[in-house]
Amino acid sequence: MIRAFVDPRLELARETVGFVRALRDPRLPPRVLQLVDGQGRRYFAKQHDNRQRYGQEVLAYRTWAQHLHRHVPELAGCHDNTRTLLLTAIPGTGVDAVAPGSPEEELAHFEAGRTLGLLHQATLIPRSGAIGPVLAQRLARWMKRAEQAGLISCAERGLLSAHEEVLGNTLMDSAVCHLDYQPRNWSIGESFGLYDLEHMRRDARIRDFARLEFRRWQAAPRLRHAFYSGYGRHPNDTEQRLLESFGAIEAVTALVRGDEQKDLALSAHGRTVLARLS
Repeated sequence: MIRAFVDPRLELARETVGFVRALRDPRLPPRVLQLVDGQGRRYFAKQHDNRQRYGQEVLAYRTWAQHLHRHVPELAGCHDNTRTLLLTAIPGTGVDAVAPGSPEEELAHFEAGRTLGLLHQATLIPRSGAIGPVLAQRLARWMKRAEQAGLISCAERGLLSAHEEVLGNTLMDSAVCHLDYQPRNWSIGESFGLYDLEHMRRDARIRDFARLEFRRWQAAPRLRHAFYSGYGRHPNDTEQRLLESFGAIEAVTALVRGDEQKDLALSAHGRTVLARLS
């Protein structure tokens, strides 16, 4: 007898909490299902393609999520063979749906700064020499891929190499970082909510600001101010210059991934950041 296909996400949810039904949400990526149980409690079921990302996210919820109590979902269940997680939903509205320029948007950035500060403060190692060389090597690998694809000029390679040297020779604070910290992973309601911990690991503390700096704050400096007010302090001049070197990673990564995925918007973002660094 041929067994009917059962979605591993639904299977995990039903094994864990009983009856559930799916709620259609076109804003979610295909690998994520929003579910509701018989008592009206909402969940997200997520299946990873990559086993390393799955393991990283499970580890994050089981260890570092304790520093973000009430701001991140609870890991209700997981299944290693199918790389599937079941997470509780945090009540609130996705911050990407908040009106640009509104007080709610500014409040969300303030709360985002405050919440990230909790994680960083709890896991901080000041002025570590271990992180910089790793980041320099990462930038070098992306530069090589960009060169091989003909995406950067000799002058741009020289610019990126200068940032590689800065990264490799700078002592910097390390902390456990989210590493995809931007509004698409936030919610705002009775409390601030944070999702998508699959990239979470120890890294340079201020690298957690890079996506906001280069994707959100250029056109809205008041959001930068609100965020750092919540975080507890603004970067000093040295840290702000170092953030530009993280922009080099942002730029070349976007160029390579944009080219590979035929994503014109991502490629354009890479070009914009690279031009800013020039």
